[in-house]
Amino acid sequence: IVTVNCARLLKADHHATNGVVHVIDKVIATTTNTIQHIIETEDSLETLRTAVAASDLSSLLESEGQYTLLAPTNEAFEKIPRETLNRILGDPEALRDLLNHHILKSAMCAEAIIAGLTMETLEGTTLDVGCSGEELTLNGKPIIANKDVLATNGVVHFVNELLIPDSAKTVFELAQESEVSKSTDLFRQAGLSSHLT
Repeated sequence: IVTVNCARLLKADHHATNGVVHVIDKVIATTTNTIQHIIETEDSLETLRTAVAASDLSSLLESEGQYTLLAPTNEAFEKIPRETLNRILGDPEALRDLLNHHILKSAMCAEAIIAGLTMETLEGTTLDVGCSGEELTLNGKPIIANKDVLATNGVVHFVNELLIPDSAKTVFELAQESEVSKSTDLFRQAGLSSHLT
């Protein structure tokens, strides 16, 4: 699937005497803002704005390139426990891993996404990007709230859930989500949970 500034290419290569015409499905608007500028001006990305500033990722998101930012909204940050959020915001390495897990290495418009597509993030992890009917999905969940916000250096999709990579989790958080959750409960009952956090 070919896109032009996120407009879908419907018919290609109509040859004329003075050139070639490609038919697309929407009007292309002028794009002047970088991804960083979108973060700085969008009210629903206030928490992300703070996180990006604390992680020194601003220069990357305003540099030349072609990225896809899966931008967690304020609502996404509010869904995780305050203690977990404060821990990540206070740990520069975990925060950078978290944010890099939301940045894809290439610009990916919604129209070009097909079911079962695996994309690599800047953190080196992968995300399964797909579609369920008209809805876009990440790792099988329809969490993309707004799509195809164009920037001069890529595209932004707003997501309403935070995607926390394993590298930004404590041992306790990882264990709670795995097959050893019962062992974790035993550690907690024995008063040893602080060693896992």
